[in-house]
Amino acid sequence: MMGITLTADQIRNAPPPVRQWIEQEVIASLGLAPQAPAAAPPQAAHLVACSVEDAGRVLDQIQSVLPAVNVFFEFGRPGIGYGQPAVMAFRLIDIVNHTRLQNVSQVMACLEMINQALTQVKSDPSARFCGFDNEGHCFIAPQTQASIATLWQTMIARQQAGSPGEAGGGVAPAA
Repeated sequence: MMGITLTADQIRNAPPPVRQWIEQEVIASLGLAPQAPAAAPPQAAHLVACSVEDAGRVLDQIQSVLPAVNVFFEFGRPGIGYGQPAVMAFRLIDIVNHTRLQNVSQVMACLEMINQALTQVKSDPSARFCGFDNEGHCFIAPQTQASIATLWQTMIARQQAGSPGEAGGGVAPAA
């Protein structure tokens, strides 16, 4: 067996396929590789674009489970858009880090809860909030990402408007 040491600059400057391979090897060696989700038949499940109202109704259904709420709002961050039709991609390991969960399996459990909530909101058993690939990425519709970002901004604005005297509260209008 042979080992190789790479600097952060060497990894950063490596071609994307090499960086992805390194990422996969590190994830596998740390035991953070996601469990394969139970896949629906190819034609049975489909990603659904959520409106702000849909996102709010999903949030209402998961609000009692704080880790799921944290994972949900991770999708309000900008993702990487690609494909035709376009989807927004998020790395599961980044979601683990941002939400301070312990592993990808916990994120997957939260995503399953979010998928189930959307199924109920849409009254469609084949509707999916997100999909996955075998390289540790999660995909959502671009409209869903925009809707979650809007929902977050609306909630923050309401909170600030409701508490102008508190630290971080709203700013009094100029006279």
